[in-house]
Amino acid sequence: MSKLTYYIGLDDTDHIEMGCTTIQINNFLNFIKKNININVKELRLVRLWPFANRRTRGNAALSSIIVISKSDNELFLRLSKNWFNDLLFEVSQYPSADISASPALIISQSKLPVDIYYDTVTGHVDRDKRINEIEKFDCTIFSSDDKFGLIGASAAIAWTPNDNSTWELISWRDDSMIGKTRILDVSKINNLDSIHPNTFMNRDPTKNKGLIAPRTPCPVLYGIRGISPIDVEKAHIWLQSDQRYEQCIDFKIFKTNQLSDDHVTPSWGSVISRSTTVQGAHSFISVYSDKKNLTLVAFQEGGPVNTLLRYLMPGDIVCWTGLCSPMDNSIHLEKLLLFDSVPRISHRPICCSKSMKSTGNNQILKCVKCGNKSDKYWISQKRIILDFKNINGWTEPSPSNRRHLSMPLDFEIPTLDNLIS
Repeated sequence: MSKLTYYIGLDDTDHIEMGCTTIQINNFLNFIKKNININVKELRLVRLWPFANRRTRGNAALSSIIVISKSDNELFLRLSKNWFNDLLFEVSQYPSADISASPALIISQSKLPVDIYYDTVTGHVDRDKRINEIEKFDCTIFSSDDKFGLIGASAAIAWTPNDNSTWELISWRDDSMIGKTRILDVSKINNLDSIHPNTFMNRDPTKNKGLIAPRTPCPVLYGIRGISPIDVEKAHIWLQSDQRYEQCIDFKIFKTNQLSDDHVTPSWGSVISRSTTVQGAHSFISVYSDKKNLTLVAFQEGGPVNTLLRYLMPGDIVCWTGLCSPMDNSIHLEKLLLFDSVPRISHRPICCSKSMKSTGNNQILKCVKCGNKSDKYWISQKRIILDFKNINGWTEPSPSNRRHLSMPLDFEIPTLDNLIS
């Protein structure tokens, strides 16, 4: 029997007060399964540019690879259209004064170029330009009138996983529970890392706070991230084993680009100013990099990154990863390293456990305790930073203040060869 492989992309089905595209792609596939036989090869959750002006929460688009019988193709496309029209009606019931949902569903017989993904994860994408790009391919497109969802839906199809890609199991709540406090076993969440060591980002130990459950009125109960689908499913079964806590109505496992650092490029430069701290403890510093001056910004929530930035002095060589803000072109730091520091004047020579004192302008130094004399000079040294909790000198925010896309330092350390080559 002849088969067809389709790449499905879905995005922009929710807004800040309701919905989640993860459950919508699950609803779509379940709807199709009720009518025809399909083989779902893989589900993917793809995080995109964190500065996108239409983003909601983590700014994720969804995709799936499915296989159907060629004889079911006409019915499949008709069912897809019907489901999407129902989705449009559903989201129209939640108008927004700010940004309303703008759903788009792409059904493509070909894999879209990976450049489409990288353009969307690293910067702003013009909607009309993207539409022109994807119309060159054999795609069936369903969208709202303004078509903004096509940007994320196409990027989700275009993303190409690799051996370092991670997985996330997402579970969903019963409709009657949406908007109510999630009833979860806090002690189990706190022990996830130790009981299931191949899962990660389950809690923030610096704040004693769990990270798997959202704090918004969306249908997600929790998400468990890990290195394989088997690991996240085992952790999910373990969490759901106690009937006293909230049970999910369904779950699916997604391959993701989370923790990939795909959105940033490591850079380096020389500090040319002292830091400035504004109200709210956000700090700024100027650096010279790649033949231009840049402003690095570390927000108070950045914790160790903010502290290190305020510690820098002109002449220091620093390395960083961060995003260029479309508002003012400043670099919002995600990781920071003091690679090399200029010598600092530290103190006069030591005698009898105390610094020697000057006896006057252009005069010798003298120990105030024993009277020992010395020529006048200063002791200078490079500062060695030992008080930052980091790996090999790199600093990063606490887990609860990191982006979904940001790779934690204990996953992989950026190499200086990559930075300075």
